This record gives sequence, structure tokens and C-alpha cells, in this order.
Amino acid sequence: VLMGDGFLVIDRREGHAFGRAAKDGYCGWLPEGALAPEAPVTHVVTAPATHLYAGPRVQDRYLASMSFGAKVRVIGEARNFYETPEGWVPVPHLAPVDYRFDDPVAVALMFLGTPYLWGGNSRAGIDCSGLVQAALLACGIPCPGDSDLQQELGHAVNEDLRRGDLLFWKGHVAMAVDADTMIQANGHHMAVAIEPIAAALARIEAAGGGPLTARRRV
Repeated sequence: VLMGDGFLVIDRREGHAFGRAAKDGYCGWLPEGALAPEAPVTHVVTAPATHLYAGPRVQDRYLASMSFGAKVRVIGEARNFYETPEGWVPVPHLAPVDYRFDDPVAVALMFLGTPYLWGGNSRAGIDCSGLVQAALLACGIPCPGDSDLQQELGHAVNEDLRRGDLLFWKGHVAMAVDADTMIQANGHHMAVAIEPIAAALARIEAAGGGPLTARRRV
């Protein structure tokens, strides 16, 4: 989960809380210290990443990092910074919480070069399904967190690929940038990378990842 995500606590044990993420129903454990009482959020981070500062100046002390998609409650403004209960954030890095992008590929490209992290979904580290989920959610398209469930989105594609189409292998997903190129987070590059689709198909099959299993249009 990201800062500001809703999380329904079901159980608590030894300093941890078990619960369900509101955005996709994903269940798991979190340190109790990562949780706070439910509070309204007003803005979302629309830059690849940003910082919380102790005051409304770039020279003020850095407090923490926030990734694209994190949510905050703005309570004030000064010197091109928004004030939140947790600290100050540059105004250009935030938008109203209901803001929607119109191109999932443009969102995915914001993560280019982000290191691969299995199970990750932030600028600090992301995996294949986390990249697709971040891109679709930012455009207001509901999306689960795992590639096998993402394969149920939209409908099958039998013609030439279009920008934003999804390509699936067993346990892996990528997004078409155009008919010949795709973007993906993968263990081969250990990062979010752009790759020719034909080359990726050959490389993945040669490495034992199997053939393409589906092409979907959301």
C-alpha cells in the first residue's frame, strides 16, 4: 500500500495488523506503526516521486519520500508548497485526489528506470503487475494487483496491438507502447524498461518463461 491508501484492519498480533487494502482487496500484514486513523485525503502525488519537508522551502529538512499515487490531506499553502499534517509538499507534485490521467502508457513511462522489486508498486521499486496497476488506477480504471487477475480485464486482442494493450505470459505482464514496442518491469533488466516486443518474445521463451498466453485490451 501507498501513503493515504485505505486499509481495513481485521486482526492485530505482535505489533502488526492484518487487513485488506481498499484499492484492490489485497490482504496482508503491516507494521502497526504504518497505520493511522482514517482521515479524508484531498490530493494525490502525480509526479514520479516527491518529498515531505519540515517547512515550505527547498532548504528545509527532508522528512520522507512519497511515490506517485500516494495521497495526502492539504491543510494550507505557502511559497509554492502545500501543507499536510505530515509535512510540506511542492505544489507542482500534487493534484486534486479525483484527478485522472488519460493515457496509461504515459503513466507507465514515468516509472522508466525504476528498480525491479517483486511485489512493489512504487517509485522505490515495482514489479510487472504493480506497474500495470499503477498505470490503470491513475486513469480511473479498476485493476487488481496480480497478473493472473489482470488477465481477466477487458477483452482479447486478435488484431495488431495498440498503445495500452496488455501482453501476458505465465506470471508476467507487459504493456504495449505501440504495435512493436512494450514497457515492463522485469527481472532480466531488474528495472522498468522498454523493449521490442519481438525480441522480448524470443528472449522470454528462450529463458524458459514460455510463450505469450494472452493479449488484452482494457
